[in-house]
Amino acid sequence: MNLAARSSASVWHPCTQMKRHEALPPLAIARGKGAWLYDETGKGYLDAVSSWWVNLFGHSNDRINAAIRDQLDTLEHVMLAGCTHAPVVELSERLSTLTGHALGHCFYASDGASAVEIALKMSAHYWRNQGHAQKRDYVCLAHSYHGETLGALGVTDVPIFRTAYDSLLRAAHIVPSPDARLGDDATQHAIAGLRALLEQKSDQIAALIVEPLVQCAAGMGMYSPAYLQQARALCNEFQVHLIADEIAVGCGRTGTFFACEQAQIWGDFICLSKGISGGYLPLSLVMTNDQIYQAFYDDSVERAFLHSHSYTGNPLACRAALACLDIFESDAVLLNNHERSAYLNQLLMC
Repeated sequence: MNLAARSSASVWHPCTQMKRHEALPPLAIARGKGAWLYDETGKGYLDAVSSWWVNLFGHSNDRINAAIRDQLDTLEHVMLAGCTHAPVVELSERLSTLTGHALGHCFYASDGASAVEIALKMSAHYWRNQGHAQKRDYVCLAHSYHGETLGALGVTDVPIFRTAYDSLLRAAHIVPSPDARLGDDATQHAIAGLRALLEQKSDQIAALIVEPLVQCAAGMGMYSPAYLQQARALCNEFQVHLIADEIAVGCGRTGTFFACEQAQIWGDFICLSKGISGGYLPLSLVMTNDQIYQAFYDDSVERAFLHSHSYTGNPLACRAALACLDIFESDAVLLNNHERSAYLNQLLMC
């Protein structure tokens, strides 16, 4: 029995109707290099989806490999409750610098959905600590996607993922999407819908969560930075947090390291995962500001953010992330991407 057949018999693959593998077995990948994956016969496959949008700098990247090997000989893992280590501190400091220190506190997990869960919980807990325990509802955009754990699925509006689990979910308020494909007035229509909801229910709402600039699971629905600017202003006006889910769109995917930069705003929370470790190891994090951090800083344990993951801030994953940040800097990645984009646009106009 070959590897693909063995996999179909023993591995339950994600987002897959397993019966289909009877006719179309999974690709049995033996190795990867650069943008290419290779099966056991040596046949190459272009990894055009970057292995679910995680691989920024190619498979088996020499510099990321070297960083992980170096870290492996020093410290492979230590729990982050009561302990710390150099890679997680340096990564947090460097990410904070990339926000101009607007977001100076990082909370770590393993995957994107977990980061969303953390941001949702942290927002509601903040309001509880501030004496507003009734602010525990969330708002998401129509057609949004934020993950498939129960909390993240509650702020996801993609029926194929959530219909079977609706009875288990705490539903969010859904407001119009600013997707540019909906017409020239999509931004203002979406803002009007958001304002109408906040005017009515802001005393119950903890946070608005958005995928900045691109709603990926909605078929790459793109929208104007003006929506982010106006949504940020409305959140300030009605005392509602803004959660920027940059799991797919962050780490340079939209032309700036953070998509929020193009609107010249910051979320109260930014969620990162996928590309942050270059596709090497599971890593996610939530960045937030000092005002939110200080609301948890107290003698009382009950006011602390009591949330954890066993592999939070894993040193190997953090070293991979640091190596990715090094590549962004040393190779002028964002600048070069703008030049490539201009070249591709020119070709498309011909």
